Amino acid sequence: MFLLFFLVWLIFNGKVTLEIIIFGLVIAAVMFAFICKFMGHSIHKEIIYMKKSGYFFRYILILIREIIKANMAVIHLILTDREEVEPVLISFRTTLKSEMAKAILANSITLTPGTITVSLEEDELVVHCLDKSLAEGIEDSVFVKMLEKLERTGE
Repeated sequence: MFLLFFLVWLIFNGKVTLEIIIFGLVIAAVMFAFICKFMGHSIHKEIIYMKKSGYFFRYILILIREIIKANMAVIHLILTDREEVEPVLISFRTTLKSEMAKAILANSITLTPGTITVSLEEDELVVHCLDKSLAEGIEDSVFVKMLEKLERTGE
């Protein structure tokens, strides 16, 4: 949070001078101390967030790659001479513990073309896939593995 406060300060000022940097560091420190005292934040949580941020950015890049791959698969499905697409509704359980990770998984599946998360209840997801080929390996996809790493980070 401290770094975020400082970066926002620099962005809002529009220029970087020694005075702005020093004043920004002081303002960011005061705001960070306020959040730590009155909102339950701590330096320990800050360190955990910093560790997780690397995995999160990597997750975003993997999500973009998977969206592109799924786009190509759907385009191939549309342009081939197959007469019939075989949609399928699959249900699977996830080992993810946090509600946030489950929601991110459900949204990642929905963002990927050809798949839509129909429901998420407790640890069970129901996913509609445009074709059987798009449903293969969805239970242990790269999304699940990365989210499990994110959950383990900082424990």
